[in-house]
Amino acid sequence: MHETDMTRALIQTLQDWWQSQPERPRITHVHLIVGRFTCVEPVSLELAYAVQTQATFLEGSQLVIRETPLIAYCDACQKDYEPEIGQRYACPTCGSPMEEIRSGRELKIDRIECLSDVRESAV
Repeated sequence: MHETDMTRALIQTLQDWWQSQPERPRITHVHLIVGRFTCVEPVSLELAYAVQTQATFLEGSQLVIRETPLIAYCDACQKDYEPEIGQRYACPTCGSPMEEIRSGRELKIDRIECLSDVRESAV
């Protein structure tokens, strides 16, 4: 299960960022962009994240995953198309093999949502 290793790397990246912050905010949501061609199973990634963040600075935070489709470009037809992952990667119009991937390989942190520990004082 490579999602477990990916989650470890994600947590390390988040920890490095968190430790560099002067006030160490409470992270509530971690937004990821995951391409369908990465072969990452979002449910497995979410489960691994929930398990590995217990009793850490990320405990209680939510992983929010936005999947991007696999989009390829056919030079012969001069158009984009969506290959069927694991089925057919060639252009459905002319049969040319997939040469250029325009989307679907992303695996990155899009943004992090935090709560600041601001306390209001009565005047």
